[in-house]
Amino acid sequence: MAEIDAAEILPNDHVQQLAAAGEVTQLHRGNAYAAEGDTFQIDGTTFEVTAIEHRTLGDLTDADARAEGSEDLDAYRTRLERVHDSFEWDDDSEVVRHAFEPRG
Repeated sequence: MAEIDAAEILPNDHVQQLAAAGEVTQLHRGNAYAAEGDTFQIDGTTFEVTAIEHRTLGDLTDADARAEGSEDLDAYRTRLERVHDSFEWDDDSEVVRHAFEPRG
């Protein structure tokens, strides 16, 4: 268990602020950027990584999309295509879910 920079999991200030507001509770990334039990801080609040899970894009559900701040899976897919220039959705692409929650 280590203290990491929030940017390791949450790549920009906008996403970090959504996490601080409780609107984002997980983020899928291409690689694991933390380990279970790692902590990070946003605006003085400590968050703990509660799960690291290897999945595929085809495993994602509407609930996953909502936990990442999107309305549903279609909106999530559209967002990924918009923010990543060369992104193409492939159900078999491997991703890593980073779940986290404020430590209270």
